[in-house]
Amino acid sequence: MDKYAVWGNPIAQSKSPQIHRRFAEQCAQQLEYTAMLGDLQHFEQQLAAFFAAGAQGCNITAPFKERAFQLADCHSERCLSAGACNTLKKLADGRLYADNTDGAGLVSDLQRLNLLKARQSVLVLGAGGAAKGVLLPLLQAQQNLTLANRTLSKAQALAEHFARHGAIRALAIHAVPLQKFDLIINATSLGLQGKTVDIDPQILQQAGAVYDMQYGKDGDTPFVARCKRLGVPQVYDGFGMLVGQAAHAFYLWRGVMPDVNPLLNHFR
Repeated sequence: MDKYAVWGNPIAQSKSPQIHRRFAEQCAQQLEYTAMLGDLQHFEQQLAAFFAAGAQGCNITAPFKERAFQLADCHSERCLSAGACNTLKKLADGRLYADNTDGAGLVSDLQRLNLLKARQSVLVLGAGGAAKGVLLPLLQAQQNLTLANRTLSKAQALAEHFARHGAIRALAIHAVPLQKFDLIINATSLGLQGKTVDIDPQILQQAGAVYDMQYGKDGDTPFVARCKRLGVPQVYDGFGMLVGQAAHAFYLWRGVMPDVNPLLNHFR
């Protein structure tokens, strides 16, 4: 039976094994998928042993996405743009192929929610690894992006890197104009510390919709809760993105695209 896994540290909280087992049942695929705790010192050796033992692929989560990127022999365009890998596939010749399905997962979830229309104005909050992984797919979906970050230079560097792919500008968080954005995407990790991004509440209130790339394991994320208190009409968390990126990884490995809706209904 083909073996797959998700590698991270910590990893016990991961829903990926449940998601991929349900995808396998739905698509009549025979595979084994487990959660693997990566060692911070010896992750590279662990991953090499995993594939040497016959594994066909794996997902990578924090804190190993950049290290997995370095281990791969070849990369997809979106993976190169992100500089990080969340999916590895063993090719027929033994080489490791790296992909990043985070952006595809986000875009497919925005499409599912009917939040993705061509040439709309989208404000992306944050310029870290999460933002890096989704900017290319958003630009390929013809979104006009404003990238806002507390440290302006980081946003500017990303905007310059992605400028050849579409319309993107960089601003400091405090300099975001009081305008109506069709969609605001929170790509910061502040929710992990129970915090929310420091942005003028009027900007959130005027938004057509807001989307937090994080998802609440026990209730709303701090960003989602704040937006609901402010009366934003459409507020969503990133659980659909999690399932969506998993579906794109499954498709890369097995050549079959699962239906995400039964899983979204099951887990929520």
